[in-house]
Amino acid sequence: MQIDIVKDYDILSKKAAQIISAQIIQKPNSVLGLATGSTPIGTYRELVRMCKEGIISFADVVTFNLDEYYGLDEDDPQSYHYFMREYLFKEIDIKDANAHILDGKAADVEAECRRYENCIKEAGGIDLQLLGIGQNGHIGFNEPGENFEALTHLVNLHPDTIRANARFFNSIDEVPTQAITMGIKTIMRAKKIVLLANGESKAEAIYQTLKGKITPRVPASVLQLHPDITVIIDEAAAVKL
Repeated sequence: MQIDIVKDYDILSKKAAQIISAQIIQKPNSVLGLATGSTPIGTYRELVRMCKEGIISFADVVTFNLDEYYGLDEDDPQSYHYFMREYLFKEIDIKDANAHILDGKAADVEAECRRYENCIKEAGGIDLQLLGIGQNGHIGFNEPGENFEALTHLVNLHPDTIRANARFFNSIDEVPTQAITMGIKTIMRAKKIVLLANGESKAEAIYQTLKGKITPRVPASVLQLHPDITVIIDEAAAVKL
């Protein structure tokens, strides 16, 4: 495990984008696992810049997003389909067919989960998975107590996660209570993982992830077992290390 502690969010974002861009340059048809939330926005901004400047191209890149709220249409401004279009996809040269996101309105959720797993397998597996981390240590929407063996599945969101995400909605009552997410086992199958965290609110989760026991109560702690992971955190998120 490589741990990079950087001064601030701007440097964090640039370092993450450099790792992802290097992956694309080395393998133009890379399969990337992508995250949402506020943490990767700066990274996506850097990747957009690199693409527009001709440093990298997403023409042959395939992407799979970690998760999607269950019950939201893809055109809902709070859906992760919408998030990815706004912050990345509409600004780069990726093919629509190569950008995969779970269907939050799937009538048969189990079938949608199986389809997604099959798509990842057919693409050759994820070369690089980008992750953020929740204040309770969740990755994707794998909440505390989730089985490490889970593949893509439907989850009930923890009240802490609902409260944390309420800032993106008009009220907490609008936050979906379920989501479809890649499971821990799916995430751990990625060849390389990059975990990002910024801000003191993530400090305890980072401490438990990197220094604590490996336990489903801190889902991200399983990342200690991954053979190729880079953790990039700012000084505020590193205060307890």
